[in-house]
Amino acid sequence: MPFGRGLRIAFLLALLAMPAARAGLLSIESWRVDDRAVWDRVLIPAFERSHAGIEVRFAPTEPTSYDAELAARLAAGRAGDLVACRPFDASLALYRKGYLDKLDGKVGMRNFPATSMVAWQTDDARDTFCMPVASVIHGFLYNKAIFRLLHLQVPRTEAEFFALLDAVQRDGRFLPLALGLADRWEASQIVFTSIGPNHWRGEEGRKALISGQAHFTDPPFVAAFEQVARLAAYLPAGAAMQSYAESQAQFARERAAIYPAGSWDIAYFERDRGLELGAFAPPVQAAGDPCFISDHMDIGLGVNRRSKHKADAYAFLAWVGSQEFADLYTNRVTGFFSLSNHLISVRDPLARQMLDWRRSCASTIRVNAQVLDRGRPAMEGELWSVNSLLLAGKITPREAAARIQAGFASWYAPQRP
Repeated sequence: MPFGRGLRIAFLLALLAMPAARAGLLSIESWRVDDRAVWDRVLIPAFERSHAGIEVRFAPTEPTSYDAELAARLAAGRAGDLVACRPFDASLALYRKGYLDKLDGKVGMRNFPATSMVAWQTDDARDTFCMPVASVIHGFLYNKAIFRLLHLQVPRTEAEFFALLDAVQRDGRFLPLALGLADRWEASQIVFTSIGPNHWRGEEGRKALISGQAHFTDPPFVAAFEQVARLAAYLPAGAAMQSYAESQAQFARERAAIYPAGSWDIAYFERDRGLELGAFAPPVQAAGDPCFISDHMDIGLGVNRRSKHKADAYAFLAWVGSQEFADLYTNRVTGFFSLSNHLISVRDPLARQMLDWRRSCASTIRVNAQVLDRGRPAMEGELWSVNSLLLAGKITPREAAARIQAGFASWYAPQRP
């Protein structure tokens, strides 16, 4: 073969190979499997339109295995260029191991308030390692048609809430609550997380636990466990074996009046255009009491320190900090609310209703999210367990409080007697 012809063939082969080499060049790790269509069809195309030459691939992992698999890929140098960050300690651990870049001063970071940075900073707030993306809000969804049929009013106090549940139960045509216990996490992350802040006054109580000035055996925390236990009387038959997905289906089929929810649930129920849904915030203890909502910083985005495509990764991160991303994400990933300073018009009525609770209620985060999960036994798993047992009627509220406090005090110095 002549030398010149060989060069021409090699050049042509290289040209043919270039698109394949560029495809999926920038990879995003995430646990949000349900959001894949939005990333593939809306977010990534929007970015690529204004960033010619950068190709992006969204590569999610199932939520239950994400943390372990991501850590393994980071350790092996096989992780994506950008990493969806859990709030607080899970991502802090990755930063301390040297897996994530420090982001202070990077383009786009100035578009977020200091309060939203806390979930992705070191304890001394000197290093920020993930860009805040979105929070989720906890509360209750209800079926408006069932409420009209039974002449029910949205409850504002704890007494009104239980009177409403009693009314649905007496009527007998519908379940009061669509809630199961098989997956356990709902009992804690939706129910306890939702109703608890009105008892311990949100950030006041959460920070008092961290400082050691409050204990889980104190009256406000016991009262929260007592309210969880009272809900056991309104669960479906067979709740012990009912999964999260089955609870969603139960409510979607209009078999239950109320669904304890996270704002992320909205997208699932709005697949059925026939459902007429409303939302109400966790009821306060008595009329006139201040209200508190769990407005939890849920997801951020970090840069893999070992990424081979840092320039592209930072271009994408800067775009995530933009008005365009904030608008698209909030209105396409329904129930996830941008943590940025950008002014956003939330188009979904149900999501907007939950977001509006911020105007009248003080926001807090999940009680164990910061600091309290660092020891063994891990409080996250313990809260799953005791709240599930409470709803199953297998332990008392005081026993639940004592178990959480004993585990906490066993490793956390400010809580030791």
